[in-house]
Amino acid sequence: MSRMNDTTIVLRSMRARLFSTTTTILMVAIAVALMLVLLTLQSAGRKAFERGSGNMHLLVSGDASPLVAVLNGIFYANAPRRPITWAQYTELAKSAPFEYAIPTQYGDSFEGLPVLATKPEFFEKFQPNPGENWTLTKGRFFAAPFEVVVGDAAARTTGLTLGDTIHLSHGAPQSLLLADPGAIKPHVHDEFNYTVVGILGPTGGSHDRALMTDLTSSWIIHAHDRRKRADSKAATTEADLLDSDRLITGIYLRLITREGSDTPANLPQVFDMLRKNAAITVAQPRQELEKLFVIVGGMNKIFVAIAACVLVSSVVSILLALYNSMEQRRQQIAILRVLGASKGRVFGLVTAESIVIGILGAFAGIAIAVVASQFAAQWLHAYVGITVAAVLDPRTAIGIVMVTVALAGLAGVIPAARAYLTPVAKNLRPSA
Repeated sequence: MSRMNDTTIVLRSMRARLFSTTTTILMVAIAVALMLVLLTLQSAGRKAFERGSGNMHLLVSGDASPLVAVLNGIFYANAPRRPITWAQYTELAKSAPFEYAIPTQYGDSFEGLPVLATKPEFFEKFQPNPGENWTLTKGRFFAAPFEVVVGDAAARTTGLTLGDTIHLSHGAPQSLLLADPGAIKPHVHDEFNYTVVGILGPTGGSHDRALMTDLTSSWIIHAHDRRKRADSKAATTEADLLDSDRLITGIYLRLITREGSDTPANLPQVFDMLRKNAAITVAQPRQELEKLFVIVGGMNKIFVAIAACVLVSSVVSILLALYNSMEQRRQQIAILRVLGASKGRVFGLVTAESIVIGILGAFAGIAIAVVASQFAAQWLHAYVGITVAAVLDPRTAIGIVMVTVALAGLAGVIPAARAYLTPVAKNLRPSA
């Protein structure tokens, strides 16, 4: 029999068991897709988190640990509970040759999204991605109190646009009320109107889901709450602010560096000097993110191991499908033998069928993985505000395809051996 005839025999055999073949291919495809999506998002997610710290060298906070400081101060996990006074900030900003020392305050929200109060230099000097400045799709950056700039993901989530008037909330994010109707309703600062003056371009980091406003306006609305508790009915202005009102929750720091270098030589000395102050917590964001990846790395390995088990299970399904089909195909095998097919050729035909199923399943899995990765990336961007480049690594895809095909070929060995041992004379007899 020619090689073309062998191909025809394999394809006809698969078509004869179309439902079983299709189901098996689908199982392999899902397993391959699961493995590829996990590996792709794992790599892309790491890069997305690394982008979040931008071009800062140090982050100062009142949080309990450096890792918590990074999660709260950059990724808006929770509002820091221990503030930093303006006097502390002023003293710290003068303690070293900083390129910038940007004060930030996180504690308010809008429709469950974080609101970061800061100074205009946040947009002038801090780069959300090293080497990339902030961009605007509409409007301008804030230049006065009670002006707000909306991140890319936040704008799409809320539908906010230029000229809109909003009121910020203090306390639990409003989104928590949807999950827990018994949660404490957040206090809305409805006495003060904020105007949207700008929509930011996407950065791919956590700041995309935040709103940014002037630090002074944040001090004013909280000072107004203090004055209301004192039965004051007068409007609150910047002139009413006390030193106790001028609080921040974080400081973005960058040291002066040589041109072409991003790591200043005096970073270790400045870091050690700041750590001596027990009232603050100092973090190097990149190092803390590395620690975070170590923590979650074990969980990632578990997920990948589960995906590998699913892949092996799908390959076992190939073995079972072919093995169970041997009982119905004994006469077909006997006829092939009579027509001149050797035992080795019969063995090869069954193994080839198993390999073809593996190939079809692997490539179908790649197609599913491409669609699933894009869907997952869009979901993360819309609801988490983090942009991941959900692009399959060709080397990873090729590697998984090769492993899948090899396993499929291995799975075909037992059914092929059963076909190899099929007696010819016995199975040429007409069935009763």
